Amino acid sequence: MTEQSDIDVIKQRKLEGLNVPLTNEVQAKTTSTYLEYVQLVHNALPELDFDELDTSTTFLDHKFSAPLIIDSMTGGTPEATKINGRLAETAEELGLGMGLGSQRAGLKSKALAETYSIARERAPNAFLIANIGGAQLAKGMSIDEVKQIIDMINANALIVHLNPLQELIQPEGEPQFKGVYQKIGELVKCLDIPVIVKEVGAGISKEVAFKLQVIGVNVINVAGSGGTSWAGVEKLRAESMNNELKVHLGEMFWDWGIPTAASLIEVRKSVHLPLIASGGLRNGLEVAKCLAIGANMCAMALPFLKQAAISKEAVIQFANILLNELKSVMYLVGTKDIKKLKESRYILTGPLAEWFK
Repeated sequence: MTEQSDIDVIKQRKLEGLNVPLTNEVQAKTTSTYLEYVQLVHNALPELDFDELDTSTTFLDHKFSAPLIIDSMTGGTPEATKINGRLAETAEELGLGMGLGSQRAGLKSKALAETYSIARERAPNAFLIANIGGAQLAKGMSIDEVKQIIDMINANALIVHLNPLQELIQPEGEPQFKGVYQKIGELVKCLDIPVIVKEVGAGISKEVAFKLQVIGVNVINVAGSGGTSWAGVEKLRAESMNNELKVHLGEMFWDWGIPTAASLIEVRKSVHLPLIASGGLRNGLEVAKCLAIGANMCAMALPFLKQAAISKEAVIQFANILLNELKSVMYLVGTKDIKKLKESRYILTGPLAEWFK
């Protein structure tokens, strides 16, 4: 395969990864995030005025207007430039964080790099997070290449994403994860910015979290199941390629994973690292629940992606509604700031309570 044809294949795969979630139903079918089994306790005497509530927080020495990150989504295709630009402008204006999609494609050409670097151009002061795949590290991505990816957006932190399920189902996938753990450990020692390890929708177990803490990872993003199914996305892509085995596996493992709330609680019990909650979060109530059960920050991808496909104004409007929902929960449980919200009382019910018996 020539370098140009390789670039064309990457662009097409990235475009499909963008369009499939936007135009198809790829959410969890038979499971959920389990956040519906987290009950926050109402306070009938909050002794607060709504206007005095403070959603700001500090994370990795950076001040955020709210504990919210626009999660890693896209790049590597010309269509992503517009979306990343709109998301970055929102992060800049509202004081939120933002993650980029996997950036290996940006090493292939200047044009593809610009689909990511647009984020720093539009958000000079925002907390931006670079992104590489654990599988790429295992395949031999060098420290110098990782640093190029960081420099591409002048990143404040780096995500290493773990996606064994997606690699298994993806028609062009490379389910080769031997050596990933060692490579992450080597990477942590070589970088001067925080390293965040995240799943992409199947969750992090307490055992994996502990191993990551041991090698010096700075933050874990649990990215549990119950939201977008990347097995589902890849199954639909496999259908278009007539790959019957991948279609079969994608259907079988559509709902595979640890539900977001279960992953977050068990990881919180096993490590002392800062945690990001993601995976199927859709509103401010769910953000508040995640903060109460152990998250330091929360991240959302698909809800922002859908709005960014429309306009920047749509993204801003959605984000403002989200922040208002979060403040409303704070008011109703009687917590004036995020620190107090994290200390608020909650009750676990149903399957989530059973998980921890």
